[in-house]
Amino acid sequence: MLKEIERTLLGKRESDLTSSEKRVLARALERRVVSTDASQEFQADATTGQRLADSIARIGGSWAFIIGFFLFLTGWTVTNTVLLASNALDPYPFIFLNLILSMLAAIQAPIIMMSQNRQAERDRFMAAKDYEINLKAEIEVLALHHKIDEQVLTELREARRELAELHHVISALSNPTTNTPQS
Repeated sequence: MLKEIERTLLGKRESDLTSSEKRVLARALERRVVSTDASQEFQADATTGQRLADSIARIGGSWAFIIGFFLFLTGWTVTNTVLLASNALDPYPFIFLNLILSMLAAIQAPIIMMSQNRQAERDRFMAAKDYEINLKAEIEVLALHHKIDEQVLTELREARRELAELHHVISALSNPTTNTPQS
């Protein structure tokens, strides 16, 4: 049965099938589902560093972070120019603030890049899952078409057989000389 499905539905030999196609075919034959919570499945393999990078990128790319950081910068500037004008911790041109911002950017940029790489991996993983689900759906639809075609052919053969019987009965009734005893 698997060989027939490979040949008729996918048009490939078993040796030409990918591992995901083999997995989908096996699950289709076993009548098992292919779909899972892909997001949860992807997160299950994540390391602590990957989860941390995702969290930092999620926070660093949020409006809450932008507004909070803007308030921090405004507070730093006001504190060091107006409130502590004579004895400022970081007087204008805010060299210490510039150092802090540079260090933050130096740390945050690679973390965001790691998260973007991870997002690309997630997208590839989701695309592969979508392909498997679509492939199984296509296999199931084609199998249903095949099953319906077989049923139609069976009914057609039965109808032809009944038609032949009726034709034989009608022929016998229309030609009474062959069926009636002669006197």
